[in-house]
Amino acid sequence: MTVSAEAYLATVTATMARVAAGQREAVGRAADLIAEALRADGVIHAFGTGHSEALAMEIAGRAGGLVPTNRIALRDLVLHGGEPASILGPHLERDPAVAHRLYELAPVSPRDIFVLASNSGVNGAMVEFAALVKQWGHALVAITSAAHSGRMTSRHPSGRKLADFADVVLDNGAPYGDATLPLPDGGAVGAVSSITAALLAQQVVAEVCARLLAAGERPPVYLSANITGGDEHNAELEARYAGRIRRGS
Repeated sequence: MTVSAEAYLATVTATMARVAAGQREAVGRAADLIAEALRADGVIHAFGTGHSEALAMEIAGRAGGLVPTNRIALRDLVLHGGEPASILGPHLERDPAVAHRLYELAPVSPRDIFVLASNSGVNGAMVEFAALVKQWGHALVAITSAAHSGRMTSRHPSGRKLADFADVVLDNGAPYGDATLPLPDGGAVGAVSSITAALLAQQVVAEVCARLLAAGERPPVYLSANITGGDEHNAELEARYAGRIRRGS
């Protein structure tokens, strides 16, 4: 396989088509859980570390997305927990203890649902967070790579992985190592997990809205803040969830 923009486009297009077809049923089940939570006045909490944080941003606080969403991030330890910025580092996601503090800092209600994203699904903070989510009785949707996670040993003391705790698992279709175009002397370029995870997130949101519309309900969806009337529309909807969703961090 050649290394080129065209080769990457062909690969990512084929991967997206495979994910869309193969995860159709799981997307529907995830949408069922989220729609049920929203009808019960719940909020969707999205959490990812590393590049999987892009998935949380895809779900929480963007144009065309659902308003009752909250993004959890490792930097919440600094922004909301008073920890020094020096705590943030590339290996923080491997510390299971971090999960307890993040859950405590989040504005969580028993009615809420969680979407957790991790390509490998094995780092300690993410696995421990998933365990806490289920311990506290929340529904959990996981987005991960089955191919990558299946070849990894868990970094959590329990030996379990993110997918082991999920009510619904969405496979992002990324290969082991994420990158798709092999280089002649080893390694590869052209990662796909961020793109396919975003695809899954948007499909789930679309299906949630379809379920709400079918029930005669108006989906609480953001307008772009950069169109006329967007700020006013969004502020009115956000007010319904005051103190339960965070923006700007």
